[in-house]
Amino acid sequence: MQRHVATSRGEAATWRRVAVGLAIIGLLGVTPTGAAAVASPFSDTIGHPMEADIIWAYQQGITAGCAPNLFCPDDPVTREQMATFLDRALDLDSTPTDYFTDDETSIHEAAINRLAASGITSGCAASLFCPKANVTRGEMASFLVRAFGLPVDGIDWFSDDDTSIHQGAINRLASSGITGGCGGGQFCPTKSVTRAQMAAFLHRAMASPLEPPDCTLFPADNVWNRRVDSLPVAANSNTMIATIGSSTRAHPDFGEYLGYGIPYNVVDATTPRRWVTFTWPDESDAGPYPIPASPRIEDGSDRHILMWDLSACKLYELFAATHTPSGWRAGSGAIWDLRSNALRPDGWTSADAAGLPILPGLIRYDELATGVIDHAIRFTAPETRSAHIYPARHDAGSGSSASLPPMGMRVRLKASFDMTDYSPRMRIILVAMQRYGMILADNGSPWFFGGTSDIRWDDDELNELKNLRGSDFEVVDTTGFVNGP
Repeated sequence: MQRHVATSRGEAATWRRVAVGLAIIGLLGVTPTGAAAVASPFSDTIGHPMEADIIWAYQQGITAGCAPNLFCPDDPVTREQMATFLDRALDLDSTPTDYFTDDETSIHEAAINRLAASGITSGCAASLFCPKANVTRGEMASFLVRAFGLPVDGIDWFSDDDTSIHQGAINRLASSGITGGCGGGQFCPTKSVTRAQMAAFLHRAMASPLEPPDCTLFPADNVWNRRVDSLPVAANSNTMIATIGSSTRAHPDFGEYLGYGIPYNVVDATTPRRWVTFTWPDESDAGPYPIPASPRIEDGSDRHILMWDLSACKLYELFAATHTPSGWRAGSGAIWDLRSNALRPDGWTSADAAGLPILPGLIRYDELATGVIDHAIRFTAPETRSAHIYPARHDAGSGSSASLPPMGMRVRLKASFDMTDYSPRMRIILVAMQRYGMILADNGSPWFFGGTSDIRWDDDELNELKNLRGSDFEVVDTTGFVNGP
């Protein structure tokens, strides 16, 4: 392909057509971007897994190697070398500004300054670039996201970057099909990038993108993903709201503390399948389940493990999961075909008391970053009826009183609610509560609503939502409101 000449970060974003793709290729020990069509100009890359990427980089004028006839593919890339790679790949405009004080003797100084002028780097500290330092995989993700304007996506791909400041960029890289991680559902963000990996990163970033995956959390006509703001108010709305607590404040059951909230794992066909022994096998799907070697598990007694398989487009969820010397055990488990609107058999539980999936009802940080939450939200109530309504399939109630809310009941934030004093990001959640509402999915504290565990949350922002009270909600009449075929 012919390399496009980008003169700025903004222009790169306009020409780079990025599909939110399934990351089926990786950068360590996996299939290269393509077979080498010509002989390698470097004697030390013949037979290398990324030989084709290295040849491509040479043909594009991005690299001339590390020495005559040599590329040094497994040597780490320094920050100054990375600057020159990106500068040549993007044909950045020159700049008269000298941004850093520690690159005066570097042969890469001009490229470093062009990178800074384009907004791709701000250095490693005030007035410093640290040109001789090795580039980590996390840093490389941020450089590429800024260089190519990769879009935000709503998926958290890897389990080992939860404390990395580059987590958002890493997820964008995976969603764009540029990386599949280092194996086992991990990205290895602190490991150094090799010269061969750098070539592969750039090749994938500039080559034709992967096709978008067909794996959302259920179809658009699933009730989780359908708006309820035009549906009538239920006749028993005041009674249901009063039972849960009209004056009780709502509470986001997640936050910036890593471990508060329900995490999830992105898995694929390479994730090992494991059999699970269930406490309630008669209402559980047998499996096997794609449980990573070190899965993210919810803290506390519920110990949910959620597994989003983007290759098979399935969702696997376990309740009360523990790993024992004899293997995995759980209270219950459910497997969902995300391309289908099929419900569980009536009367069956899942990993949630209502027999519903959990992940589609969680507020995920990465989807909030896109500016839109377009699904209902999971919430709990302390007492529920021994009955359930669509789409719930199971109940765990404490009586048949009509004053108790049934599992599956849907509420929404009133249209008259004043959002003026809320921050822009919290308004995204409030709008979702108005448009898509919340579904009663489990017994628990009143008006607690679910989200993922993520250190990128801002508790000061989330605390704004604690000003919500039960009286700000109304119960929706969902009679006849069902999934599409």
